[in-house]
Amino acid sequence: MGVQIFLLDFSHTYDLIGRMIDTKQRILDAAEKLFGEKGYDSTSLRQIISEAKVNLAAIHYHFGSKQELLDQVIIRKAGPMNERRLKLLDRFEAESAPESAALEKIVVAFVLPAILVEKSPGFVKLMGRVHAEGLMPEIARRNFQPMIARFLSALHRALPDSSQKELIWKAHFALGAMSIALTASPDVDPETAAESPTNLANRLVAFISSGFRAPATLD
Repeated sequence: MGVQIFLLDFSHTYDLIGRMIDTKQRILDAAEKLFGEKGYDSTSLRQIISEAKVNLAAIHYHFGSKQELLDQVIIRKAGPMNERRLKLLDRFEAESAPESAALEKIVVAFVLPAILVEKSPGFVKLMGRVHAEGLMPEIARRNFQPMIARFLSALHRALPDSSQKELIWKAHFALGAMSIALTASPDVDPETAAESPTNLANRLVAFISSGFRAPATLD
């Protein structure tokens, strides 16, 4: 009898954990959709709980704040995406060792996973919004410093005459170009919005690589 009661209690606990995980995923899915469609500042927590069909307490329990919710929405897919970026970069550097990887390959390693991220247009749109609203530097500082430092180091090896400051500025401009490309609206620019992921990646890699090669305009 005691074993049976224990099994029933365990089953109840397992069901409770499953419902909590489901609630958290629904909140993340709703936030990803609304942040991507409306932007971070224009999306309220009440809109998110309405979309997710949960109460406000659930958001505070799982995430604590709107900022933490945005971080977790991005980390959920950007974490694996950044792992793919680093694996590509490792591969390209191994292939070119002991020389630096070609600049274009470094840019491919950064751009391609962002465009092909889990074939999720909603998340791609969200990332474009986050870049466009100027939120990414702070999010990256909190969550992605090792990946950023790794790519800046690779860029410095490929472009040894560029200062760290110059590379950071050019990386900032590159992220801006990516954000515009990822948020192209069919209503505003139907031709750009209909571009295939492969063509979009090729265009971005060519553009961003040229930007990195441009001579510095200031000391």
